[in-house]
Amino acid sequence: MKLQEFFPYQLAQLAEAVSRSVASVYADRFGLSRDEWRILAALAEEGPMKATDLVPHTSLDKMQVSRALAKLEDAGLILREPSAEDARARIIKPTAQLRRLYKKIVPMVEEREAYLLAALNKAEREVLVSAMEKIRQRASRNADLEP
Repeated sequence: MKLQEFFPYQLAQLAEAVSRSVASVYADRFGLSRDEWRILAALAEEGPMKATDLVPHTSLDKMQVSRALAKLEDAGLILREPSAEDARARIIKPTAQLRRLYKKIVPMVEEREAYLLAALNKAEREVLVSAMEKIRQRASRNADLEP
């Protein structure tokens, strides 16, 4: 096997390059990490949720979510409140400041996304989206199977 030709490696390299390209928008201008941005976007889009719900919603692990929440709280972008249903859980609420920041960042990241996707024509973009979804579904179904 050649690592450079191995599909999972190629995909990881692509994901990392795209992530770095988009991250430069919110990192350089707003000082946010990738993890902080994902949580900020999830809360701006979905509204308040338990910290544990952010894990699957953002594809981050518990420790990444915890660290990012601490920084977002220090910056005044979120509030943590006790859950009415579970005394151990905290509800993460976006502040007005978070919503304003999100509205500033979204057009910039959408512009970066458009720039990246401009490398493909409309038909190629449609094929890419379809192919990614097919592979995601297959990988999800077989994640626990032995090779």
